[in-house]
Formats: sequence, structure tokens, C-alpha cells
Amino acid sequence: MVKPEVLAIIPARGGSKGIPRKNIRNFAGYPLIAYSIAAGLQAEMVTRVIVSTDDEEIAAVARQYGAETPFYRPAELAQDNSTDLPLFEHALKWMKDNENYQPDIVVQLRPTSPIRPPDLVNDAIDQLIYNPDADCVRGVVIAGQNPHKMWRIDNATKRMTPLLTVEGIKEPYNAPRQILPTVYWQTGHIDAIRTSTILNKHSLTGDIILPLIIDSNYTVDIDNLYDWHRYEDLVYSGKLEMVNPGQKHRPLPENIKLVVLDFDGVLTDNRVWVDGDGREAVMAYRSDPIGLKALKKAGISVIVISTETDPVVTARCRKIGVQAIQGVEDKTVILQQYLQQHNIPNEQVVYLGNDINDTPCFPLVGCAMVVADAQPVAKRQADRVLTRNGGYGAVRELCDIILQSLTERS
Repeated sequence: MVKPEVLAIIPARGGSKGIPRKNIRNFAGYPLIAYSIAAGLQAEMVTRVIVSTDDEEIAAVARQYGAETPFYRPAELAQDNSTDLPLFEHALKWMKDNENYQPDIVVQLRPTSPIRPPDLVNDAIDQLIYNPDADCVRGVVIAGQNPHKMWRIDNATKRMTPLLTVEGIKEPYNAPRQILPTVYWQTGHIDAIRTSTILNKHSLTGDIILPLIIDSNYTVDIDNLYDWHRYEDLVYSGKLEMVNPGQKHRPLPENIKLVVLDFDGVLTDNRVWVDGDGREAVMAYRSDPIGLKALKKAGISVIVISTETDPVVTARCRKIGVQAIQGVEDKTVILQQYLQQHNIPNEQVVYLGNDINDTPCFPLVGCAMVVADAQPVAKRQADRVLTRNGGYGAVRELCDIILQSLTERS
């Protein structure tokens, strides 16, 4: 079979009202649009990835992350009430007229659904290829709310009538959910459409529409700031395997021999109190030592590597029973030396940090995590972002995660 020409189009206008500048706002370390660009670029079946935008700044960010911006979308196609079909017709016409380019299949990747399974785009394209009668493949999830239990209200009488009926079930709104027909909700993750459907049928779906059923855990559509922060936490948790603009997130190693901790901002809240004589005090979390003791009981060693040389570090690490290596200018050197001296494979190490001086160590270990209030650069490079801040239980959270993984494997 001849491989089709597949064009991924990412619609991204500049006039977002709900969340201003939404498409290039930082989402879990990257501009929101970067996730959809990555989904297109990482899909083997996609030939080209373009962004259709009316905005110069969005276009510049899109190019930075690898997409093409061969044209600017006309202003009349970038209004609040603009529909999708005209912008796709415009894109295809422009590329045919100016580049003599016409793809066989067009893929729509909406920026507002950034959390996608790695194989999603290829799966949608494959399904369209192997079903030649189909006009479109659309991503759907099982609906969270069943419309057979929904109602209409007459404005005049204020009486309610059922939205839908079901043959064989007299009152579906009173029936158990399990016996009602399964219904599906369309998401913004993926639409794979034949170019002929757009140009000849003047439709983004056509007549024969096939489903690509997506795991409901990926149901993400960002409309407001509440959605934004909730789904950022989902990305940072590392619980879903997904397309990422940066490096692929690594899971916890199956066999963990060593946990490496930074001190300031990890075992503490990154603040310091200094008295008139220069003596320093820090704030730590009392439950951290319980988790660290449990790790050591499970056969996992723990060390602290700190750039500071401070009696506070010495005292706290002595108190919690953890070896401290202090005054370190280059943590990577000390880390590598320690692993060699103790014959510990790099892939069996977990690192927890919070700042840019930790990031050089991330590639040297099996899994790198950061606390919830870590610096953005560190968050981008980490495999997982914890939910607790440094000095507020982040270390205990890491211990609990590792111990839970040991329980699940036993």
C-alpha cells in the first residue's frame, strides 16, 4: 500500500477570551500548542505539521517547536464565532494554489486537548486507511453523563420532558445506567479526515464517521483556569503515558537501590532564618524521617547532596539518619563517584531536586523527580513533579510512592 500524504493542521487563533493567549501560555512547562505540534511531529504517519493562525506571536512559537506556518489565517476566519470548516478549506486552497500541495488525509489536532496517548494519531490514520468507505475517524470517549437521564424544560409551562427515549425501556431516566445504551462524547484529541470529504462534501466529518475510542483518563478539554491547573497536575504526576514536547518521561525503576535528595528546597521549604550572630535555622517536615526509615528498612539507601556547607545540613541529616555530602559545586561528579564506589547502577537511582543545579543529575539516574514548587526549568526536565512542596512533605510523598510501588510488585 502506498503511504498517503497526511497533513496535520493545528488551529490556533490569537483572540482567546476565556484564557487570554491560551495557545502559547505555559502548560506544564511548555506552551500549550507545543503538545499538539509534538503529537503531529512524533506520528510516523504524518507528513507535514502546520499551524493555522492569525497571530504573529503564535506563529513564532509554533515554528520554534517544529511546525510550519506557511500563511496567516484571514481575520474573518479567526473570530469568536468562526467555525472550523472554512479555515480548513482556506488552508487546503492556499497550499494547493501556492505550493501545488494537496494531501490525501487531513488530521486536526486541537491545542485544547494536549494530553494524548502516544499512538493516538497513527491509530486514527490507520483506521481511516483500512476503511476506504469512511469519510472521517473521530476521537471519542465513553460519556461521563448519560443523555437518557437528561431532560428538556418547556419555557412556557415549565414542565419537563425526557431528552431521549429508548425502545423497550418505558422510563429510561428511571432505569439503571447499566441497561441503557452506551453513548460517547467527542473530544478534541484527533480528527482524521479525507481531503475529498472537506473539498467535495464541504464537511469535516462526511457521512461515514468511525470512532477511535480513547481511554477516558485522557479526557481533557481546557476551557478555563480551573481546567488548566487540574490538568497540569495530571501531566506533572506522570501517571499517564502521553505525547510530550520534551524528553519522554521515565517511570520509577523496578529495582531501586538509592534515593538521592537535595537539601534546601527539598528537605526544607527553601527559606532560612538568620539571627544576629549569623546562626541559621530552617523549616523541615516531621513526617519525612518516618518515610526515610521505611525506605532503608526496605533495603534502599538514601543520601543528601548539597551545594551548601552548613551545620544545619549536618545536624538535620544526622537527626534523620541520612548521609550528607556537602559543599558540592558539581553534583554530577559526586553522584557518579558515589555510584561507582558503591557499585550501584545508574538506572536503579531515584533523584529528588528542586532547582537548576539539580538538573544535570537527571540524565544520570533512572528517574528524576522534583517538588511541587520547583523551578520551571527543573519541572520541564523532570520525569515527575510531586504534589507536595519542599519542606511540606515532598520527601515523605516520594517515600510513599516508592513503598507503594514495592507493595504492588510483591
